[in-house]
Amino acid sequence: MTRPRRRAVVAVVLLAGSLAACSSSSDEGTRTAPEPSPTSSIRTLTPIALPPPPPPTGKLIADMRQSSRDAAAGRMEVWIDNDTAGQIRPTKLTYRDPRYRTPLPGTRLRPVPSQSERGFQIQLPARPACDHPDGRGTVEVRYRTEDGDLHTRTVRVADETDVAGRYTRARCTELAVAGVAALSWSDHVGFSGKAGDPGTLTLVVRPSGGSGTLTLDSISGTPILTPVGSDVWRPDATIHGTDGPTRIDLPVKPNRCDDHAFLESGGATAFKIGLHIDGKPGQITLRMSIPGAAHAIDFAKDSCGNLGTVSGGG
Repeated sequence: MTRPRRRAVVAVVLLAGSLAACSSSSDEGTRTAPEPSPTSSIRTLTPIALPPPPPPTGKLIADMRQSSRDAAAGRMEVWIDNDTAGQIRPTKLTYRDPRYRTPLPGTRLRPVPSQSERGFQIQLPARPACDHPDGRGTVEVRYRTEDGDLHTRTVRVADETDVAGRYTRARCTELAVAGVAALSWSDHVGFSGKAGDPGTLTLVVRPSGGSGTLTLDSISGTPILTPVGSDVWRPDATIHGTDGPTRIDLPVKPNRCDDHAFLESGGATAFKIGLHIDGKPGQITLRMSIPGAAHAIDFAKDSCGNLGTVSGGG
């Protein structure tokens, strides 16, 4: 989600053309010199200067973004667009949202030049306010200007992709699921070791001992790992809080075997699980541990036929 910005772009195109002709003929070893060609001309296109950007409005503008790596690290980013006439140097950045129980500090504080933007990371809370599923965030920015003066502004944070809302709903669903059973991926990935063979992912289910019912409807693959024989896994498993531990094996194969897929996929071992918790539909993302992710990526590379030195992770 990148808000369109003012950028003055001056394009300079130089076209050069030259005409040259040469001919040669041979008569009993005699070479004929080429006739002189007409004077070549060089045409240039004069650069057209675009209008200067509009003057600064004097405002600070904020929006929320989240990359796949941010999501994997449990964070989001507030981007500050400095539409003032001079550089600002934030000394403190605080995000507030009714969906979170406490104010959240921004990190990686650094200067923001005039009419530029910078992103500031915010760690997401483990326990959001699940009784406040709706809301809109603001960011308080304390900063010094180039003359050293200290200012404080509070700005509404645009969130076009609903980063904060999606996280809150997903995390609250995770907490509800944990009340029935803990879900995790086994670090071991079953595999014969032979290129082309499928492997086995194992979902480990440890019921909590309390009340409640959890139904696992579907599990989606990733850009690297996909189900064998279908588009999604369908465990069709119903777990009660008082059940014993169980393990669900899922046959898996590489989704793609090109280097680009392995190098670019930030969510290679993050699986979306569609479920019902006490009859209510929901979805969570369940990530593999670091060792488990490494084993899963190694399986995919080996099954593909050892793709050189590519690496990936979830």
